[in-house]
Amino acid sequence: MGRIALKIDVDTLRGTREGVPNLARILDRARARATFLFSLGPDHTGWALRRVFRPGFLKKVSRTSVVEHYGVKTLMYGVLLPGPDIGRRAAAQMRAIRDAGFECGIHTWDHVLWHDNVRERDREWTIEQMTNSYRRYAEVFGAPPATHGAAGWQMNEHAFQQIDTWGMRYASDGRGHGPYRPCVDGEPLRHVQMPTTLPTFDEVLGIDGVDETSIAAKMLSLTAANDRDHVFTLHAELEGQKLAPAFEQLLEGWRAQGHQLVAMADYYAALDLSQVPSADIAWGEVPGRSGELIVQSL
Repeated sequence: MGRIALKIDVDTLRGTREGVPNLARILDRARARATFLFSLGPDHTGWALRRVFRPGFLKKVSRTSVVEHYGVKTLMYGVLLPGPDIGRRAAAQMRAIRDAGFECGIHTWDHVLWHDNVRERDREWTIEQMTNSYRRYAEVFGAPPATHGAAGWQMNEHAFQQIDTWGMRYASDGRGHGPYRPCVDGEPLRHVQMPTTLPTFDEVLGIDGVDETSIAAKMLSLTAANDRDHVFTLHAELEGQKLAPAFEQLLEGWRAQGHQLVAMADYYAALDLSQVPSADIAWGEVPGRSGELIVQSL
């Protein structure tokens, strides 16, 4: 029986306040476990509008109804409105998820700032951003985080090394085909990367006629052979709101296929660590998403 680890990226204040509680209810009904990864600092979603000149960005926006999913107010944060501090404004919602029995971890400090800059930044900048998120997580939850999943699957070598420095055993910071230990300067790090293996909803919507009514069936076609494990990344702003009905259909379908719906901690606990290979970190494109992401080398 295959496992599907559900990794929930929470990017915005609205997603934390509205999408996260909605997802918790959906997951409870489906008897599914999951890992919520929180953005813990300022919400500067509006800064993402600067990506308009990047290849593929406008095409993706037109397919996925960004304004409808995120809301006009959220898209103004950092542009016409000050960016609210998510960790201060939504700490209660974050703790409620922990108290409901879900695994929690770090997504990022400032989502757009990290996503658009980390690839080219030095160690000092990288560690400052990560330290901000680590300290805020400890402040909100009263305990250190167990795991990390990078904003936009964007990392650099200093960020991977910091995960080891924190003593985390596992993380999910890129895309790939299975668990591996990432190599920096030819040497494998201690922690295990469990990359996202399935496409996300926003990468599939609008492609080959797939819409909100057919996206669950499209995803289920990718997991019909239930003899392997997967990591699926979803977003509080999408599956936790307008796409919630499609996500519920997907969970029901995965149950019918015989998959176990687990958190990242469960997935890691089931690994035979002696069989986890090492792999180099690389950059590459993913169908349906603009720009390059961290990918697992073959």
